[in-house]
Amino acid sequence: MLRIRRVLISAWDKRGLIEFSKRLKNLNIEIISTGKTASLLRKSGINVETINSITSFPEFLSGRVKTLHPRIFGGILSNKKNPLHLEELRTLGITPIDMVVVNFYPFEKMLKEKMSFDQMMEYIDIGGPAMLRAGAKNFKNVACISSFTQYKRVIEELEKNKGALSEETLKEFAREVFFLTKDYDMHIYSFLKGTDVLTWNMEKIINLRYGENPHQKASLYSLLNAQTLPFHQLQGKPLSFNNFFDLDAAFNLVRDFNEPASVIVKHASPCGVAVDKKLFRAFANAYKSDPISSFGAIVGLNRKVDGKTTREIIKSGFKECIIAPDYSKEAIKLFSAKKNLRLLAVNFTKCSSYMDVKKTTFGYLFQDNDEIVLGKEGVKIVSKRKPTDKELSNLIFAWKVVKFVKSNAIVIVKNNRTLGIGGGQPSRVGAVELAVKKFSKSTKGTVLASDGFFPKPDSIKLMKKYGIKAVIQPGGSIKDKEIIDLCNKFKISMVFTHIRHFRH
Repeated sequence: MLRIRRVLISAWDKRGLIEFSKRLKNLNIEIISTGKTASLLRKSGINVETINSITSFPEFLSGRVKTLHPRIFGGILSNKKNPLHLEELRTLGITPIDMVVVNFYPFEKMLKEKMSFDQMMEYIDIGGPAMLRAGAKNFKNVACISSFTQYKRVIEELEKNKGALSEETLKEFAREVFFLTKDYDMHIYSFLKGTDVLTWNMEKIINLRYGENPHQKASLYSLLNAQTLPFHQLQGKPLSFNNFFDLDAAFNLVRDFNEPASVIVKHASPCGVAVDKKLFRAFANAYKSDPISSFGAIVGLNRKVDGKTTREIIKSGFKECIIAPDYSKEAIKLFSAKKNLRLLAVNFTKCSSYMDVKKTTFGYLFQDNDEIVLGKEGVKIVSKRKPTDKELSNLIFAWKVVKFVKSNAIVIVKNNRTLGIGGGQPSRVGAVELAVKKFSKSTKGTVLASDGFFPKPDSIKLMKKYGIKAVIQPGGSIKDKEIIDLCNKFKISMVFTHIRHFRH
């Protein structure tokens, strides 16, 4: 524990500072402070000692030099357990400093103000980072408070421990200092370089067994200080690199549905999706879409898994993982017989805010996530024949699914369940052919979703052949009129979304 007797306060952002300082005073803690901060505290009736009364040196160079002095840094950097340090302090007449409360000139904020280069240079803080880094280096002897958001915790711990802070707290605050100064300096570097500079601050969560293949090493990392998706593995083998890709696809697709829904994912692409009033039927219908591909797949469910749904999943054969918001006691007991099955409970109300990142030989590609969810009001009917209410509902369902299928992507749907999915094809008509082949029974009365526009009429001719009654697609092809005319000829309903959902 570190007893706090003397505090140095120098804060640009003065939110919460007066109340914080009053409570420090209530603990009989001495406060020293820089000019404007000292004036504010004194006006509030808080007795403080100014920096220049300690250094016997005034602030100068327009305030650029205030705290850069041996009497300040000697007080911050001294090791209170080192007799030599204490003797040197006594000889030089320097009193130790037990806490520094500092926040910086707002360089990042001022970047938005379109100031001149010379004006921006004045917002580069020198003394603040120097004091915090000195204190963080010496964290066993000095508490480093770098944000007003830490005041409440500091006061509560000081009041609880009669004016002392734990070493665990001191170390945590020191860590925050080095993260803060690194980030602060990177904004300055970016400004001087004249370009956006992106840094990834990531920490390892777990080592994985291997990567996409056994000869590749892999780990799961998370962005520091970011809201991460909370998940809990209830049973099964450790998760693999490929499991995480499939789980990501299953989670993001199934949570797009408000109704009880089930998705089955294989190699990061859905092979079966369905919604129903009952979760067990949603899974059963999703499974019927492509029973062969579902072997060794990932199952995603957006409701608490009950015993009846669990029995349907077990009956369907081998699965790698199940992901759902929760499981009944009966479900957990039934799944426990499958020792290697990975069972994940995930908070469906939260999701990460990560950018979509892809690596290429040429560099890294960054983009926003494709998070648009389309409703009935967002489509435009372009054909003479309007889709029925049921068909339109199925078209919206198919549109949600096609967003998660590799391009070129086609999804055939009937009664809110996928019948055929064709993805990853170099031609759109090839994707239609693949989706039709996936369904062994009649496709009459079905609807179809396409992630991109139709460049040629060949796909529409196939739809006519197989009795597909309605189609949803982005539109935007130079052949749109020809495609719409053909739909009118074949009495096929067509709706445009004016949204493309390519997925590479």
